[in-house]
Amino acid sequence: MKSLVRKLFPFVSWFPMKGVQVRADLLAGLTVALVLIPQSMAYAQLAGLPPYYGLYAAFLPVLVGALWGSSQQLATGPVAVVALLTASALAPLAVAGSERYIALAILLALLVGVIQLALGVFRLGAIVNLLSHPVIIGFTNAAAIIIGLSQLNKLLGVPMTRSDKFLNDITGVLSQIGDTHLPTLFIGLAALGIMLLLKRFLPKWPNVLIAVVLTTVVSWQIGFEHDMKLPHNAIGDVALKAEVAEYREVQKRISALDQAIADERFRYAQAGKEFNLAELATIEYGLHLAVLEYEQTAQENSDRFQRLRSQHYVVAAGPDGSTLLPAVKPGQTEVQWRIKKIDDKGLHLAGGGEVVGAIPPGLPSLSVPRLAWNDIVSLLTAALVISLVAFMEAISIAKAMAARTRARIDPDQELIGQGLANIVGGASQAFPGSGSFSRSAVNLDAGAVTGLASVFSGVLVLITLLFLTSMLYHLPQAVLAAVIMLAVSGLINFKAIWHAWQTKHHDGIAAMITFGATLAFAPHLDVGIMFGTAVAVSLFLLRRMRPRAEILGQHPDGVLAGMDTHGLQPISEVFVPVRFDGELTFVNVAYFEDMVLEALARFPNARAILVIGSGINEIDVSGEEKIRALAERLEQSGVTLYLSGLKRQVLEVLERAHIADVIPPERMFKSKDQALQILMARYGATLSGAAASAAKG
Repeated sequence: MKSLVRKLFPFVSWFPMKGVQVRADLLAGLTVALVLIPQSMAYAQLAGLPPYYGLYAAFLPVLVGALWGSSQQLATGPVAVVALLTASALAPLAVAGSERYIALAILLALLVGVIQLALGVFRLGAIVNLLSHPVIIGFTNAAAIIIGLSQLNKLLGVPMTRSDKFLNDITGVLSQIGDTHLPTLFIGLAALGIMLLLKRFLPKWPNVLIAVVLTTVVSWQIGFEHDMKLPHNAIGDVALKAEVAEYREVQKRISALDQAIADERFRYAQAGKEFNLAELATIEYGLHLAVLEYEQTAQENSDRFQRLRSQHYVVAAGPDGSTLLPAVKPGQTEVQWRIKKIDDKGLHLAGGGEVVGAIPPGLPSLSVPRLAWNDIVSLLTAALVISLVAFMEAISIAKAMAARTRARIDPDQELIGQGLANIVGGASQAFPGSGSFSRSAVNLDAGAVTGLASVFSGVLVLITLLFLTSMLYHLPQAVLAAVIMLAVSGLINFKAIWHAWQTKHHDGIAAMITFGATLAFAPHLDVGIMFGTAVAVSLFLLRRMRPRAEILGQHPDGVLAGMDTHGLQPISEVFVPVRFDGELTFVNVAYFEDMVLEALARFPNARAILVIGSGINEIDVSGEEKIRALAERLEQSGVTLYLSGLKRQVLEVLERAHIADVIPPERMFKSKDQALQILMARYGATLSGAAASAAKG
């Protein structure tokens, strides 16, 4: 019973705790929370969500991940790579920050959690090995660069379009360098400088929190945010007025389509309960068309808003009130305004820097997101990729810390913890999360003993949500961009790619192709990592299809080695030993056959071929059939096939297949040395030196 309780509730192993342990966890938890709060808001922004959704992701998921995970120091919550994967998955489906976008992000967290929980419950943690290390390092380097560049526009204070070509979007940002909002750039660089200096000279101080507090106070004091609202009739330019009017009309059309899609999904659910197949097919077809129209219309209007937002405007005072006009040139002396938002009340203009703004106080509502089958299908591939990448990140961090603390990590239990954390996140308005390298390192260095430290971190986030949200209003967006840039800078490690290339060229190729594909396919990062995985698997299969196989020759000192590799003389014209180092399965039986036939072609007078199989660890039906067929074909040509050094698991398969029917036991030797000694004597060949007893495979 005690074992069952520990399995269902692993956190009971924390207790009983001594007072010194509780104090250590409290200090570590508070330290991590000081990093977690600003980081979580920055990562929510990276995911395309309002910053306060990061606080939701830093509350309950942090607690649940600690309570049900196996690592005592792993800090769960929002992380940069998963946030970017979330944004890339949702960008084609909805406008960033819209209600539908937020709903899809919450649904994505739930799907990720369900997949991870299922993998953990069924003890399938090993599936994460599909993402090889070279693929991960290639993806991580590319993702870090993409994350950093994606924040460049916020640091410069210029707009950035969102399209299917991330590199084109960045080019658009760079073309606006002349329009840089200098106060925004200054405050962002100041925050970056503060964090770097504190990290260098006062590493134990909460550098992120200090930078956030100082820049927020400065932002409040200097009036960094400078906004204005104007009614629609204040637009004094005919073309601008027409463009704004069209934007509003299309927005109404998008809202109507959104409601129509919701109604059709309700009808679809009702028809499913009644099992009305004809009506289901009709509704599904109409729903598909409506979703396509919604996505196309939303994208077109998003592009229209980006064009409006990228322009500069001036507000001229007149006898009838203020009038909004396009700026004559960016360098004119009047205050330059940009359109921040357009709604039924009018135009919201920004004349200064952008800040986080109002954060609704209180806790997130607890509710399971509405499950629409089409949405689930659209997100399923991305959810699977995020599940594996997020778990890979979490388990790598957990194992690294376990090496220092000498603790035991259970990958399947960690999957369960991460899965439950994301499920609870999906039920509490959060986006997907994982284990954070930076916060876990802070947690460990601060002296965390158990997961109770993360519980204390979550409690401080709770206090922030209840009482401190108003203090974050003036936090500049450029500061959050600086926080993200600094956090991901440590992920860029080109030496790891070079090391993979030096160690094994195939792994280096997989890393470099993943890196290039991730950049090329951005913002669709899931496509990049899947492409890289496909390349890695293909190279793996290629190695398995052509394992090391050679005809053996003789060194002058009598040692046997690869004849072609070392330029050696053959042992004999009538007796040919060949070595095959690899699993003999369906993927390489053709190569095995080619190798044996090549030996015959090179030695037409051969009367015996010895296959040294000490390197064969596994054999399947295809391999057994190929050995049988070769033995029969060679026998017809007057050539005898011998086998030596086969492992027990290989022999068992051959025995069950009755291989003795074609290769009797006297032609199968226990060792290479035994085979060489007997066969050399039988076929009249001799080995110089001590080769018969020191043959080298």
